[in-house]
Amino acid sequence: MNAMSFLVSTLFDLYIMVVLLRIWLQASRADFYNPFSQFIVKATQPVVAPLRRVIPSIGGLDLATVVFAYLLCVGKYVALVLIAAGANFSFSPDFLFLGLLSLLKAAGGLLFWVLLIRAILSWVSQGRSPIEFVFHQLTEPMLAPIRRILPAMGGFDLSVLVLFIVLQFANFLMGDFVGPLWYKL
Repeated sequence: MNAMSFLVSTLFDLYIMVVLLRIWLQASRADFYNPFSQFIVKATQPVVAPLRRVIPSIGGLDLATVVFAYLLCVGKYVALVLIAAGANFSFSPDFLFLGLLSLLKAAGGLLFWVLLIRAILSWVSQGRSPIEFVFHQLTEPMLAPIRRILPAMGGFDLSVLVLFIVLQFANFLMGDFVGPLWYKL
């Protein structure tokens, strides 16, 4: 059952990241016509479009996509317990709390990976990659205030490193609040 749990967890995690990227792309008003953005929209549109008819947006926040991401996180734990328990499955309200925690952790994980990929692409592609352009649009609102505070370091941009440290601190802080469950999500 470990192999099946791994596969289900990985597939859910990847799709949750795609849905969270859609939320992030909309919130940052990234280039919609970029090929990467188009992939994200096309991968989520079959589920999000019908949900939008039922769940309205609030301001600039696409609430239907947020609810979809949350339901995916809850569904992940339901599927994992179904695999582990089999016929002895019963739905628990704890799944709703686990889904919320998982959504928060997935958002932090997504930010980490986008920052890491952006940093690596900045060394390799020299700004010619469409993915790098979108990642720049996504992360620049977080990195620009850090750059204003940090002094110039001979051409090195340490703002990504500072944001990594802040993310790690937030991860440990959540671990202190939630307990060992946070690290198992």
